[in-house]
Amino acid sequence: MTTIPPGANCSAPAVSIEIIVPARNEARRLPGGLAALCQQAATLPLRTAILVVDSASTDGTGQVVQGWPAGPVPVRLLRCPRPGKGLAVRAGLLASRAPFVGFCDADMATDLSALEVAVGLLTAGTPMVVGSRGLAASVVEDRHSAARRAGAVVFRALARQIVPGATDTQCGFKFFSGPLARAAALPLRTVGFAFDIELIARCQELGAALTEIPVTWRDMPGSTFSVTHHSAGILRDLAAIWLHYRPGLPPSTPSPLPRPLAPAALPSALPPAVAAA
Repeated sequence: MTTIPPGANCSAPAVSIEIIVPARNEARRLPGGLAALCQQAATLPLRTAILVVDSASTDGTGQVVQGWPAGPVPVRLLRCPRPGKGLAVRAGLLASRAPFVGFCDADMATDLSALEVAVGLLTAGTPMVVGSRGLAASVVEDRHSAARRAGAVVFRALARQIVPGATDTQCGFKFFSGPLARAAALPLRTVGFAFDIELIARCQELGAALTEIPVTWRDMPGSTFSVTHHSAGILRDLAAIWLHYRPGLPPSTPSPLPRPLAPAALPSALPPAVAAA
């Protein structure tokens, strides 16, 4: 594993894309997922690094990353002292420095063959690439309960009021121009599962079009989402996001769309983490 403490100097080769993996109590699932991600990332045409954000885990998640063997794809750890997937992804995005950045779930429920498609679109100038299980070409193996499936239908309908045209805001596979992602992440306030909607809405506010790609997705055992425990909080988050980004609001002062760094300006090292192990 490549561990970079705050302020450290590193002469590692330039990284063009960083992949963030938010992880809370994922010591059991993370080794397999991380191995698959490293293997797939090594085949990409861009030099890739992986940043695992330990979201206040109480198991050995951080130790898994600390003990990860060195390889062609550097892996490092960022500790997030408070739980919340939104907080973890935001911390990872803001700790990144590469021209391109994205995130995927620790269970790797989205087939990683989509990485090649996402990278191709990013390098062609597409600023925001989002995996969608709602596209006709997607292959979805869903073992969720009837209650959760019904809740997902309601959630998608509410999400479209904030990000019209989106067929799936919650697939844990999203990639961006690095400058766009960091500019969008800075003001994010949603800490829980609805953070994806605010992130997409913020990117759109900055002028980025939403590009969805089909994915192959499998429902993986061990999900931390609970309809009973999380639904009320998600509805509160959706209401707060809608109030801020709802259609019909006077547009904010437009900002130029952040653009990727030119190749000559690629960073010469992996960035120091805010609170690296």
